Amino acid sequence: MTGKIGLLMLLGGMAWADIVADVRGAIARGDFAGAEKRLEAYRAEKGVAPEMLEALSWLGRGALGAKRAEKAEAYAIETFRLAVELLKTRKLDAERRLPIALGAAIEVRAQVMAARGERAEAVAFLNREIKAYWDTSIRTRLQKNLNLLTLEGELAPPLETGQCLGERAVPLAQLKGRAVLLFFWAHWCGDCMREAPALAKLAAEYGGRGLVIVGPTQFYGYRARGEEATPEDELRYIDEVRQKFYGQIRGLAVPVSSENFRVWGASTTPTLVLIDRGGLVRLYHPGEMSYEELAKKVEAVVR
Repeated sequence: MTGKIGLLMLLGGMAWADIVADVRGAIARGDFAGAEKRLEAYRAEKGVAPEMLEALSWLGRGALGAKRAEKAEAYAIETFRLAVELLKTRKLDAERRLPIALGAAIEVRAQVMAARGERAEAVAFLNREIKAYWDTSIRTRLQKNLNLLTLEGELAPPLETGQCLGERAVPLAQLKGRAVLLFFWAHWCGDCMREAPALAKLAAEYGGRGLVIVGPTQFYGYRARGEEATPEDELRYIDEVRQKFYGQIRGLAVPVSSENFRVWGASTTPTLVLIDRGGLVRLYHPGEMSYEELAKKVEAVVR
């Protein structure tokens, strides 16, 4: 394509190279008005598209982080409404941006409800959306938000232990009388690797007092540097990562199951879950924790 028209189209494409990054950059500067204006211009030219909705969902997350609950809810409701409209003509997981947008919209709405003291309403909302999107990629993310509101103090859900690397894993029901720390990790996850020394220290110090550490993971369809892999090749790669980065964690069993991640809502890696001797969940924490934070929690359940 040549000439003035071609140049203008090229410049337009460059201008909209990454609306999500533009909006997130504006949010990081606290410029919500600028982010809105940029997004409105994009929508006027491009219409409602998955990348536009992902950017809008970031406005909701940004407003929530800035403690602007009403604005966060408004952004989330609009994202949700527009995403549902798009789903009339496409599948949710046909590409990667629409699931991010819809999952974030549901997450923000639930968190705003809970922050307002409407915990029962947030739980009902999440249960409804989990049922609606049961067979999609966002189920795990929604389950995480539900677990954050409901799981602590409840009996631990089941954990599949069939396909396992390292030590032999046994069902949680057979571990009653022991304290169990679940460490959900991914082979690509740097945050998980940083958690390994703390877990190794916990295993050494508390293993003799009844602590068992289990490290569930799952398949992602690729191995190092995003290279596509068959399940067999990826399993070998997972085992390489396990031995290299987590081999120092004494007695670590690694069940490999996507269903574990869905049931436990492990959309964030690492996710750390502590279960007491009676089988009750005492800690549910998406994200890293320090040795000191974890040791305090472990001490309370092994004494």
